[in-house]
Amino acid sequence: MTDQPDYKSTVFLPVTDFPMKAGLAQKEPAIAARWAAMDLYGKLREKRAGRERFILHDGPPYANGDIHMGHAMNKVLKDIIVRSQSLLGKDAPYVPGWDCHGLPIEWKIEEEYRKKKLNKDEVPASEFRAQCRAYADKWVDVQKEQFKRLGVMGDWADPYLTMKFDAEATIVGELLKFAESGQLYRGAKPVMWSPVEKTALAEAEVEYEDITSTQIDVAFEIVEAPNAPELVGAHAVIWTTTPWTIPVNQALAYGPEVEYVAHKGRQQRLVDVTQPASPENLETVWEGTVVIAAALFDDFRGKTAFVPDDMFAPLWAGKGSDLAGAVARHPMHALGGFFAKPRPFLAGDFVTTDAGTGLVHMAPDHGEDDFALCKANGLNPVFAVEGDGKYRADWLWLGGQGSVINPKFVGKDGPICTDLREAGALLAASDDFKHSYPHSWRSKAKIIFRCTPQWFIPMDKPQEGVVADVDGGVMPTPIVTGNGPTLREIALDAIEHTRWVPERSTNRIRSMVEGRPDWVISRQRAWGVPIALYVHRKTGDYLVDPAVNARIIDAFKGAGADAWFGADHQALLGPDYDLNDYEVVNDILDVWFDSGSTHSFVVEGRYGEGTRADLYIEGSDQHRGWFQSSLLESCGTRGQAPYKAVLTHGFALDGSGKKMSKSLGNVVDPLKIMAESGADILRVWVASTDYFDDVRIGKEVLAGSSDAYRKLRNTFRYMLGALSDYDESEAVSYAEMPELERYMLHRLAQLDAELRAVVDKAAKSENWLEFSRYTRAIFDFANSDLSAFFFDIRKDCLYCDAKSDPKRRAYRTLLDTLFHALVRYVAPIIPFTAEEVWQSRFPSDEDSVHFLEWPEVDHRWIDNHLNDKWAELRDQREQVNEAIEPFRREKVIRSSLEADVTMGEMLPSDGVNFAEIAIVARIEMGVGDGIIVKPSEWHKCGRCWRLLPEVEEDGTLCNRCDEVLKA
Repeated sequence: MTDQPDYKSTVFLPVTDFPMKAGLAQKEPAIAARWAAMDLYGKLREKRAGRERFILHDGPPYANGDIHMGHAMNKVLKDIIVRSQSLLGKDAPYVPGWDCHGLPIEWKIEEEYRKKKLNKDEVPASEFRAQCRAYADKWVDVQKEQFKRLGVMGDWADPYLTMKFDAEATIVGELLKFAESGQLYRGAKPVMWSPVEKTALAEAEVEYEDITSTQIDVAFEIVEAPNAPELVGAHAVIWTTTPWTIPVNQALAYGPEVEYVAHKGRQQRLVDVTQPASPENLETVWEGTVVIAAALFDDFRGKTAFVPDDMFAPLWAGKGSDLAGAVARHPMHALGGFFAKPRPFLAGDFVTTDAGTGLVHMAPDHGEDDFALCKANGLNPVFAVEGDGKYRADWLWLGGQGSVINPKFVGKDGPICTDLREAGALLAASDDFKHSYPHSWRSKAKIIFRCTPQWFIPMDKPQEGVVADVDGGVMPTPIVTGNGPTLREIALDAIEHTRWVPERSTNRIRSMVEGRPDWVISRQRAWGVPIALYVHRKTGDYLVDPAVNARIIDAFKGAGADAWFGADHQALLGPDYDLNDYEVVNDILDVWFDSGSTHSFVVEGRYGEGTRADLYIEGSDQHRGWFQSSLLESCGTRGQAPYKAVLTHGFALDGSGKKMSKSLGNVVDPLKIMAESGADILRVWVASTDYFDDVRIGKEVLAGSSDAYRKLRNTFRYMLGALSDYDESEAVSYAEMPELERYMLHRLAQLDAELRAVVDKAAKSENWLEFSRYTRAIFDFANSDLSAFFFDIRKDCLYCDAKSDPKRRAYRTLLDTLFHALVRYVAPIIPFTAEEVWQSRFPSDEDSVHFLEWPEVDHRWIDNHLNDKWAELRDQREQVNEAIEPFRREKVIRSSLEADVTMGEMLPSDGVNFAEIAIVARIEMGVGDGIIVKPSEWHKCGRCWRLLPEVEEDGTLCNRCDEVLKA
């Protein structure tokens, strides 16, 4: 065979400078800088001005520390949604914000003080608050740059901060709205209290951890029992896992329908533990009669070694109601004073026989049930435990000692148990009770329930009318009047009129609002918005005067929260009131009230009074946090939720599904990922996860994201090369397109509908905002429909057909349509790459892919008949490829182009060259059974490499290539 010419230069190969290697870590910062220089966000606001608005209100992270994977996941998801709404043509602003007050920041400053051996209480409050503000400012700037590096587009020039003066003024204004409508009261009731941070905590500031506690059984001697006189002198036994509450005991509770028994007996112990039990080796350590729930008596015997004298019948048996009117005395009654007072038996519906003894000791200072039952019976809190967890200095028993969360102090050998043992009242004590217990999420220390004077927003007070009353001359509590809806009722109704994504999250928020107590909004800290109220010293009422409130708000606008702490309060009160008659409240607001009020100064403040956010998005923990505080704040002041829809996502776990922890060394750092692989890889991971549940991230997971990204990038690279010299003048109409192109338009229309169902609320789709479905649909289309199918078939047409050939023109017309659609579809997911792709084809200093709107896809392209036909053809194509693969593997043939295929099944191939679709030399149909493959006897064209009957010998030209070259 003679040497043949090289036809490579005559083939129309794709030409592009778009690199296969992404180099995102290096490129993305430059792209971000370009966006900042051109004011991408500001220009986009101008382009979308007057359009339908979509407001995603940003839940504020705390301004302390570098961002973690949870931050990255949350912000990227928000950005994807905002960009997708902008792509739909909406005006979708995004105002990022930060929560700047409260314990997390204050705790950091205190940590710095402790390192320097400084005492926070010795530093002027104004100086301490200034340091908190400076600390928050610093981390706002740091986190801002980190979020921008993620590709998050927003109003970074003017974010919202809860510590800005206008914000603090608005927060105070929202508080005063509650005060003016009577939805505020100060009361003493048990709240979750951190002895370490010395402040009340909200439920959202608490996390639960398993601990091992001391459990004790304590005997209270009965001194009166009018309905069961035989019990006088017997001992009611209580069980508790909080021994430190015994010094604050005021009563005992019984279950009215519970069956109780009284047994006389003794506790015995071995004199010599190395010898077996015998009368000579046993000594009595306690004897008497015990009163216990019948169902729990055997358990009591087992843990106390109590041996009853009456083995078969108790001395007394009766219902709890028989204990009505009974009185016991405290084990430490000999101390006199508080401890000498009688301890009444009270009926409690909450008493059960699930564990313990069926009798419960009541300390109204330290339990909600205790507080309610004792209060109803005239027993008030005594405030024995101080804010640091020690008993107050003048307390008769253990005064000045503690802390009550110290295991040694409350342990079986600690002073409480020792004193009870010496008093002959401790029947059992062990340090082995395992259970879940609340801890402060900031200090990680155990909390306690502690009754303190706090400010509350009531959940169950009708919204019409309230009169303040004085409880024992100590604390005002509300007396309800009127018959309007309660805050709980308004909130539950608002929940039903809000769209919750996923839908199952509705049950979570509803159950939390149904069961939550009154909202404790006060904190005993320094860094925050003060509860700017004046309380009358005689009546206990707080002052409600719109004129005074207006002066307070104006003062905050000028100087922020510091305006209150350094105020001329007489000037704020004005001439109608004497400051000497009023107490100035110096507690600060719960930071959840701060963040719950953000809708007022962000959404309404920027877009008009009455405007509600279209969407809130945060992690599932925010059903008890920001979602709920925002709901309650808005329902209390506006009668409706501040949002129309709420999306809940899960948490980011490590690659094996464990919670990330520095101590475990399994933290996956988003900053490191961006520095090594780029933000778009991280964004692909976020968009691909089923983020409604907890998600995993690790090396293997990120490798999968990188691989998916690489394939998509190569799809764009191919299209850019194939369209490098494309001109719209060569476009053809739908009617002029071959069937394969029309089928691909059908697939594009299907894809478009699937993607719209995710992003467009108007689509009424169950999959709204499920971007894992959105992302998978794009990647599957790019890989399966385009790269592995359409591009594979049509590369021969692109490379070898004449430039004017109608089929090649149709293919390039469709490629152009696909390019414009895909680059828009992926822009919310991988904004840096989408910009790079767009600029590669349409370079411009002033333009951006993110100015574009949703592609124009004609849904008349949907052709179900065509879909069915091509679905079968694609299936048969796969079968042919599978049949050819062994021949290729054995190198009998090098390419499917060299195969002749015989098929026993007739295909719906009218108007279709199936050999071209299968990329083989020849197809014979309806011959024999199954699929038969053999090497073709035809020769290969030297230009297109197809084996065709007209090619006389390998390397010569087929008819098509000959005509193209002649032209």
